[in-house]
Amino acid sequence: MNWQTISFDWNQARAFLATAEEGSLSAAARALGLTQPTLSRQVAALEESLNVYLFARVGKSLELTQSGLDLLENFRAMGEAANSISLAASGKSQAIEGRVSITATDLMAAFYLPPILKVIQKKAPLIEIELVVSNDIRDLTRREADISIRHVRPEQPSLIAKKIGEKRAHLFAASSYLESIGRPQSKLEVGKADFVGIGTTDRALEGYRAFGLDLTQANFKLMANSGIVVWELVKQGLGISMLPDEYGEMVAGVEMVLPEMTGLSFPVWLVTHRELHTSRRIRLVFDLLAEMLAT
Repeated sequence: MNWQTISFDWNQARAFLATAEEGSLSAAARALGLTQPTLSRQVAALEESLNVYLFARVGKSLELTQSGLDLLENFRAMGEAANSISLAASGKSQAIEGRVSITATDLMAAFYLPPILKVIQKKAPLIEIELVVSNDIRDLTRREADISIRHVRPEQPSLIAKKIGEKRAHLFAASSYLESIGRPQSKLEVGKADFVGIGTTDRALEGYRAFGLDLTQANFKLMANSGIVVWELVKQGLGISMLPDEYGEMVAGVEMVLPEMTGLSFPVWLVTHRELHTSRRIRLVFDLLAEMLAT
């Protein structure tokens, strides 16, 4: 390899790749934890080193030039290689200290994880836990988190998963709301009520059809992308929603709607990257999560 022909460094390549994938300098700077001027200087230095223009400014936005498009896949390959090295190195670490990132839904993070994290802190005080709270599935293969708690089994062969149990969900509403509409006694009566949905209306409709309810968009007067917000709206008497039984049963003034209906069952999977599972700190956190979430 002719080392003298490589005139740029990884930070410059990373700055270009992040800008291309995030779509703007400001978004890329946030993703990399840099200031926008620093990121801009790194991209400019890469353009100077390669003697090409990678981006063109169109109005207030950036667009890849033809040279940028031609080189993008090469830089993506560099990014994947750097990610693989990071994964392999992390997997070799045997110290029970350092950072472990866990991604989970907001409801899981708020209601289930606090007592578990307290145990982890007691057993391994040198481990630092970072919670990546998201109702979207994060990509562990790209190191968006070390461990994921999710409700679908991963398909990527580089990931390992352990099913740690099943949860059940039913319809819940504030007693005050049910009294105001006349407590529903059938699916037909429930179908006339207001619902609070999470995510998109289409996804909500699909989920409720699986539960045996033929709802329409008119039922969803309120939507939110946060499970915690949906839960608060239900508690305040703004409608009915499908919630895990543990959440609905822990708060006074909230009750199950049509308790005779069979609830929905959904799995809980614990997922990590195959390389990372050999890291003692990640293995410790993984095993404690599996043990305590299964109880």
